[in-house]
Amino acid sequence: MDMHVTPAPLVSSHALRLTLFFFLMTALFMATLDHQIVATALPTIVGEFGEMERFGWIGSSYLLATCAVMPVYGKLGDLFGRKYVMIAAIAIFTLGSIACGLATSMNTLIAARVLQGLGGGGIMVSIFSINADLFEPRERARYQSYSSLVLMASGAVGPVLGGTMSDLFGWRSIFLINIPIGAVVIVGLFFFLPYRRPTRRPKIDYAGALLLATTVTCIVLLGDSAELFGALVSKGSLAVAAIAIASAVAWVFVERRAPEPVVPLSLFSNPTFSLMLVISLASGAIGIGMVNYYALFLQTTTGLSPSVAGLMFIMLTGGIVCGSLTAGRLISMTGRYKPFSIISASLMMLALILFSQVHPGTPLFLICAIMGLHGIGVGFGQQVPIIAVQNLASRGDVGAATGAITLSRMGGASIAISIYGAIIASGLVRGATVIPGVADIEKLTPSVLSTLPETTRHLVAESYTAAFHPLFLTAVGIALVALVSAVSLKAVRLPQKAVG
Repeated sequence: MDMHVTPAPLVSSHALRLTLFFFLMTALFMATLDHQIVATALPTIVGEFGEMERFGWIGSSYLLATCAVMPVYGKLGDLFGRKYVMIAAIAIFTLGSIACGLATSMNTLIAARVLQGLGGGGIMVSIFSINADLFEPRERARYQSYSSLVLMASGAVGPVLGGTMSDLFGWRSIFLINIPIGAVVIVGLFFFLPYRRPTRRPKIDYAGALLLATTVTCIVLLGDSAELFGALVSKGSLAVAAIAIASAVAWVFVERRAPEPVVPLSLFSNPTFSLMLVISLASGAIGIGMVNYYALFLQTTTGLSPSVAGLMFIMLTGGIVCGSLTAGRLISMTGRYKPFSIISASLMMLALILFSQVHPGTPLFLICAIMGLHGIGVGFGQQVPIIAVQNLASRGDVGAATGAITLSRMGGASIAISIYGAIIASGLVRGATVIPGVADIEKLTPSVLSTLPETTRHLVAESYTAAFHPLFLTAVGIALVALVSAVSLKAVRLPQKAVG
């Protein structure tokens, strides 16, 4: 290994390191808050613009753009230094937020979400890469568990804030709140983050990045093919599948020859890396992909208002943080990560099986308990993939390996959101019964739903419960794949921090 060329730490002062960590976490809060805050406002936005079939796209267009640019940002950070790349990413994200707040239709909102995602992807990758510059491997496990506190805060505050703000100020305010946060973080990083001039000039593998983005995009479009092309198997969907296969094959050829590939294929020679990609895909599909649908499920089947449905998410994110902090501490102490991956997949499976049994009469405290269980499951495995691959990659490949894992998590989320959306839409069509007083079930906003008579509300809840059942079972299957992969991992011990 190339351990003898380890550069000096980016920042020697502990106080400055913590200050920087605070700014990084604020940026992470903003980027993740955005995904969560939209969840409870979505039914209201769909009610205003219509087009329920595009529901998933508000979430998946953001995640898709995030995925597409992640590998490029990893390389740009290596090329120009992480400081200015991070600042540029935050600026793009803030501009995207302004565009979202001014959106006039579903299409303009989706386009603005893409712009936001182009910045969000850079924020995610840069944060993990800067953390790798600031902290040693085992110390990193502890600090990345603190980053889960931020994920908890954004997860707990996001849905509540999203629901309350859209109730009080209209849904546009949930995007405009990013402007002051973005400005503060840009100023903080500009003045406090030292600029380290990169020692090498990597050649950016633009072809590899483009082919990888094309492959991920096509897979997401395939999940939506029933909505886009009218049927799961059609000329359009077959063409998209052909493009996906062609770009995946071309990507492998390009990566073999590229002097500095986006994802070095040598990483795949270690089975841990491949298994971690699968686990990361599954955790994105279940941990991130389900959030939007939990909000829709709670508001349609239990008739909760956006702000109350948001409060239910405190259990989910509280669970995520407890699981993540506990796992972060224990990984730091023991240096082992395999057990946490197994526990994580098992708990997520159990929670999803329980969710598939929820119906309109289920007491709210039981739903709260299941959401808490789901959160603990997600939290336990949250940092495992990143810690594992940063440990197995050589120093020159840390950025690329981190990018690949973060990409697979976000990719899993955006692919899952599309598939879940298709399941719900077809479930509602299949179970379409005539509900008196409801012309189009998909255009019901939570506020309209609350004004309907009790019997009508019950029929709407029954329709949605039936549509959600296959979705939960699909997610159980994804969790099972993660469990099998976790059991197959090699038991590895992380290196102890070097003394002196």
